[in-house]
Amino acid sequence: MSQSATLQRVQAVDFYGRLEEEVRGHRNGTALLFLYCAGDPSGTDAELTEVQSFVDQLSGVNSEVLRDVSTGVLALTLPGYTLDAAHYQALLLKQHLQGRLEQSDPRITLAALTETPSTQTMKQMAEAARLSTSSDIHIFTQEEADRDQSRILIVDQDATVREFLQIRLAMQGYETLEAVDGLEALDLIPKWEPDLVLTELNLHGIDGLPFIHHIQQLKVKEPPKIVVLTEKRVEQTISQCFQNGVDDYVTKPFSPVELDARIRRCLH
Repeated sequence: MSQSATLQRVQAVDFYGRLEEEVRGHRNGTALLFLYCAGDPSGTDAELTEVQSFVDQLSGVNSEVLRDVSTGVLALTLPGYTLDAAHYQALLLKQHLQGRLEQSDPRITLAALTETPSTQTMKQMAEAARLSTSSDIHIFTQEEADRDQSRILIVDQDATVREFLQIRLAMQGYETLEAVDGLEALDLIPKWEPDLVLTELNLHGIDGLPFIHHIQQLKVKEPPKIVVLTEKRVEQTISQCFQNGVDDYVTKPFSPVELDARIRRCLH
């Protein structure tokens, strides 16, 4: 039985810094697993205990279990594990938690690493687990890690929507900025030059198709992609948006996973 060390996080400790040290210490590579129990988002001691109990059963593995108390996310290192071997253990861990803690509803993101990932990449992995709407184990790819080069301007007069989108997109690696109306957005685009504008059509000042038209007329090096995220479901409005150069159109309420895919398709 391994002598795994459990470091219970306190707010003052740099969770990602400690995790980076742990990964760097394994020269032959390691698998990195992030776990979030969606059924109990508070991140209880019971979950930490059960994960540690599972890890202690892994023969010859000096694994580390860390917890970020600010989000409830658990991180687990599996030194020397290939992706296939780590995926198998992730399935067993998921079954273990579901058997011991019926309300846990575990969400897992997994990657096999040969080099130490950046803090941003680890944050992306953690948020991929925390924001997941699927119980399937998510294999984190290099493509996802490379998304931090893309800028997205969020335009919506609803502060709650802006906050949700900002958190989800930023923690996936996108650089984000917010605008509360069309006039502010038109002022920000030439200065910040986003790769994509994610916008509502119902805006103060200037909105709808005139707003889309003004975006396309701005003097910028590279016109941004435009994804409409709106409550408007009228077929004529949707058709007119596509005729006027909009790259995609998503209606509210929306699936975050589907929106992720639409944005990824526009940017890559």
